[in-house]
Amino acid sequence: MQSHKGKKALCTTDLVGENSDEYTVAFTGLEGGKMLYYNAYLLINDMKYIYGEVDSVHLDVRLTVNSSNSSFGTVTGSGTYDHLAEATLTATPKPHYMFVKWSDENTDNPRTIIVNEDVTYTAIFAGAKGNENGHEWVDLGLSVKWATCNVGATSPEEYGNYYAWGETEPKTTYSWATYKWCNGSYNTQNKYCTSSTYGTVDNKTVLELADDAARANWGGQWRMPTDEEWTELRENCTWTWTTKNGVNGYEVKGTNGNSIFLPAAGYRGNDDLYGVGGDGSCWSSSLVTGNPSDACCVNFYSDDVYGSSRSRGYGRSVRPVL
Repeated sequence: MQSHKGKKALCTTDLVGENSDEYTVAFTGLEGGKMLYYNAYLLINDMKYIYGEVDSVHLDVRLTVNSSNSSFGTVTGSGTYDHLAEATLTATPKPHYMFVKWSDENTDNPRTIIVNEDVTYTAIFAGAKGNENGHEWVDLGLSVKWATCNVGATSPEEYGNYYAWGETEPKTTYSWATYKWCNGSYNTQNKYCTSSTYGTVDNKTVLELADDAARANWGGQWRMPTDEEWTELRENCTWTWTTKNGVNGYEVKGTNGNSIFLPAAGYRGNDDLYGVGGDGSCWSSSLVTGNPSDACCVNFYSDDVYGSSRSRGYGRSVRPVL
């Protein structure tokens, strides 16, 4: 119920117990934000007598702010506001959860609106961490969710296994002589080839899931990231060289505050392991179309992170996405 005081002509009858130059009007069941026009009248013997001029009032506006799941996060901003007043909506996720968007698709948080009618907004929250087929993922606010450790590792700081591009099992020697998708040399590729200079052309440029080390080893919906997804991670996250449980690597933090750790696992070539503790290299699922003896990867050192291409026959880390 809302009330409003307005002026009227002097009352000459004892309708309210005493003469008064004011009256109180109470409204119920009305829609907020609307302009209401009204005037007072007296009913005597079924005859209506108008008192005073037509008056008006803008009804107060009711703003309701809900959480999609109160276990995931809380909200503020609900209340009754003057028409066209500013209101601030805030969504606060609980640990291990994140704010995704408002029910009208807006993603600002906090968010300021002008209230001009009764309205309800719902903050959509989602888990920032989860598990897929026994392996943990983290939402960094990007187009895909990233695994918390490499294939072959059980914790973020473990190096995990090394895989030649398009192979699904680790091995001792990483060279063209042992590479699955060629006949012993870089120019005898027999799968994933876009140029006859390098072998038999099939124009396949992205790993099939059967040749994807993430899907083959972890199952579920896991797969290796594309070159575009590595680029998104590089360009939209903050990379900080650090040490985790004695292991050098990068903390990669998304705009939502969540992060993953990429250890400096080095890489394998022939029978040797190079760069452990000083650099890291992770495969994408994308072939280098202009030079199909190489595939796209991300490389990082303490002072640099960049996208690159490397020989398909060498062994590198695999960090899955879904």
